[in-house]
Amino acid sequence: MTGSRPHRSRLAAALRPAAFGADPAGERMERIRRSPNFRDGVFVNPEGARTRPSGSMLTFLPTYFRKEERIRRAPAGPVPVHPTTLADLAVPPASGLRLTWMGHSTVLAEIDGRRVLFDPVWGSRCSPFAHLGPKRLHPTPVPLRELGPVDAVVISHDHYDHLDMPTVRALVRTGTRFVVPLGVGAHLEHWGVPADRVTELDWHESTEAAGLTLTATPARHFCGRALRNTQHTLWASWVVAGPEHRVYHSGDTGYFSGFAEIGAAYGPFDATMIQIGAYSEFWPDIHMTPEEGMRAHLDLQGGEPARGIMLPIHWGTFNLAPHPWEEPAEGTVTAAEAAGASVAVPRPGLPFEPERGLPLDYWWRAIAARPASGAPDTTAVSAEPPAPAGTTGGTDPAVPVPQP
Repeated sequence: MTGSRPHRSRLAAALRPAAFGADPAGERMERIRRSPNFRDGVFVNPEGARTRPSGSMLTFLPTYFRKEERIRRAPAGPVPVHPTTLADLAVPPASGLRLTWMGHSTVLAEIDGRRVLFDPVWGSRCSPFAHLGPKRLHPTPVPLRELGPVDAVVISHDHYDHLDMPTVRALVRTGTRFVVPLGVGAHLEHWGVPADRVTELDWHESTEAAGLTLTATPARHFCGRALRNTQHTLWASWVVAGPEHRVYHSGDTGYFSGFAEIGAAYGPFDATMIQIGAYSEFWPDIHMTPEEGMRAHLDLQGGEPARGIMLPIHWGTFNLAPHPWEEPAEGTVTAAEAAGASVAVPRPGLPFEPERGLPLDYWWRAIAARPASGAPDTTAVSAEPPAPAGTTGGTDPAVPVPQP
């Protein structure tokens, strides 16, 4: 019997795609066990959260596969990706802070002369497989190889739409540093990132990178890439502070009372990047609606709507939930108007400086499968020249449960 164990190990390795990553072990696992956020063998949320779809799948599936609603989950035309991103990035931001939303949760933040790349995903699908899983609905605004030097890559958690193996392997060659939640370093090292270029943090731990302070803060979500989700990798939101500016990136999270505590401890922020897409009544605790996202932004800013600007993320690029494609943007704009808060909803690839604001361009309305009710004439509010046509990936048959 003992002679069969190496064979079983080789078979298990062959059946486990490299994109699944690796499970924490050794000293990394010992550190995880010492975390105050690790109890009864798993990482736990700051507030209770259901991490699997609630309600009957017999109720969910007809809603998801109904033709009319399936059509509305993708844009009806090409997403207008900003055409001159690289040229715009070549000019330093006058204010010292500039954000470029590359799509989904990927944001390039230029902070006081340094560059931080959040949740970079350049892959065509957020999936461990090349031909299965949610497909990108618009092209990346710039080729990764042309993006230029990055001082730090920050990962919020290990789901495929936030941690993309091909993108990580490309970034390894740039010599950049990776700052990630506890346990996620096991995936990176499995894909060839040197251990001395990976910093793993627990909630409320900080590290310095190129003169910036990066702090992992709590989030209400979950983790996992393989078929057996051990919940041994942490999820986090992030605060990045420079000498003059500070920003917040939510990663994926449900709404919870901890936003106010994060704001009190690390804010206020010049900009918040807040998840407002891929929500559903079937998983209400782990993704925020636009209204909840605006509430989180206000909590982070100490209840002061005039502070900073909110950039909505986690929408528009992949079909991951049953809501209409344009609904996160519409809901965020409506919530911002009601709160008197500043919000920027740029086309993918459009760099903007929060201090200068961004004229609101309802660009998504022209390509929504069904025009938003009451949508004004967008030609009167366009803030940039028309972009060349991008590509759309269409809808994907995978059920959009937000887990691997």
